Amino acid sequence: MSAKDRETANVGSGLWKGLGMWAWLLFRISGLILVGYLFVHVWVISQGRAGVDELNDLFDLFHHPVLVFFELMLVAAVLYHALNGVRIVLMDLGVGIRQHKTVFWAVMVVAAATLAVFAWQALPSIF
Repeated sequence: MSAKDRETANVGSGLWKGLGMWAWLLFRISGLILVGYLFVHVWVISQGRAGVDELNDLFDLFHHPVLVFFELMLVAAVLYHALNGVRIVLMDLGVGIRQHKTVFWAVMVVAAATLAVFAWQALPSIF
């Protein structure tokens, strides 16, 4: 075993010590949030069968500042889940394995910058 292999043999070992464990946990949480949103989305769309007026009333409710904030948090979950998924696919293909922390933080910078654009648009509706 080379010196480099010994250095990286226990990277992230131990409960909650490595960045990879937090990335894994957040990936699972964001996935659960997206599954929950899928059910809410299907329910909202199904309300169209009740009539146009009822659906419009429901859409008007979505302009409430609290729900706009939740929508912004949904965008954050989608961005994290999608971009972290790209990172995982790249690692599966052998790209960036040794630089996984750098790739993770690069993905998070892209997610944060994109979220900032969405937040810029949402903040007037929230406040």
